[in-house]
Amino acid sequence: MTGMVWKPDVTVAAIAERDGRFLFVEERASGRVVLNQPAGHLEDGETFLDAVVRETLEETAWGFQPQAIVGIYMWRPEHLNRTFLRVAFCGDLLAHDPERVLDRGILRTRWLLRDELLGPRARLRSPLVLQCVDDYLAGTRYPLSLISHLISQPASLAASG
Repeated sequence: MTGMVWKPDVTVAAIAERDGRFLFVEERASGRVVLNQPAGHLEDGETFLDAVVRETLEETAWGFQPQAIVGIYMWRPEHLNRTFLRVAFCGDLLAHDPERVLDRGILRTRWLLRDELLGPRARLRSPLVLQCVDDYLAGTRYPLSLISHLISQPASLAASG
């Protein structure tokens, strides 16, 4: 691997809980129907907070207000030559737009108990799905200030500062 640049897929995920049930999406991925948190890739020029708000809206039609970071996870599936770096946020759901068309590949949203994620029928997209829920239930929370977003300035301003 000497000389190669390693680039993990950076993703965000939203953990939203109401009355012991968690918001999930049922989606089609790699030819399978799986469960996942509302989640997706960080886009160029986007902050982590903007990404998790956008992904939650696109995949569930719910507004999302991040309150804390639940965890930062790295996962490398055996069957893929890729590594995923996930930042999971918990937060509050805001307005819901039932008329909004969901992202391509999203079949529907589901509210599930933690125990409904267990067993062979659960079809989790990755082990990160259950790990995020378990960390949330364990009370793991980090302040949003853990993440800093530095914005590049034009060279003329940076040189004078």
